[in-house]
Amino acid sequence: MIEDLFDNNIRWAAARARVDPEYFRRLASQQSPEYLWVGCSDSRVPANEIVGLDPGELFVHRNVANLAPPQDANFLSVLQFALEVLKVRHIIVCGHYGCGGVRAALSGERHGLIDHWLQPVRAICCRHAAALEAIADFDARVNEVCERNVLAQVVSLAGNPFVQDAWRRGQRLAIHGWIYAIEDGLLRDLETTVDSPRAAYPLLCDAPARAPATEPRRRGAARRR
Repeated sequence: MIEDLFDNNIRWAAARARVDPEYFRRLASQQSPEYLWVGCSDSRVPANEIVGLDPGELFVHRNVANLAPPQDANFLSVLQFALEVLKVRHIIVCGHYGCGGVRAALSGERHGLIDHWLQPVRAICCRHAAALEAIADFDARVNEVCERNVLAQVVSLAGNPFVQDAWRRGQRLAIHGWIYAIEDGLLRDLETTVDSPRAAYPLLCDAPARAPATEPRRRGAARRR
């Protein structure tokens, strides 16, 4: 099975080179993406593919439940590099419906080391316990937390010192909250874009009480089911 991956790679590289002989030479010469993608590790959510971008056009950080934790050195290193070296203009926090990490946090069961990582998601569940308990269907409850978790990460990023420093330098930077539906392959914009300290201030002051959009919309499309 492992050998198949090398065979696939050879075919992929050859196909790329046939279409664009300078593709790999150009790709090797620079990395200048305009976007930082903060997404879930779920293998069904391939960041570049779902937004139709080639390698080199999207700087990607993925972890379980698409978190932006201010104490995680791995995430902070990615964020600082994206802002100070790559000068990205957009940070996209993208969750997905049915997230296994969110489901684990909601289950109330112990799962080992991952429980420590998912503590921020459990905190969201606690803050909004009354609203979540009113949702009888567990899958619908999971999806609600998936949306709320995206908003929470947008808020966390808006208050991050690296982001605040970028805005203070006059760097053009917007943070977006999106969610992906594996069932139809479509992205929804949760309409949580923050592009300045002034726009971030209300979120940071009201973060625990603020709720996500009740009817998120995909740009130019009907509301989700």
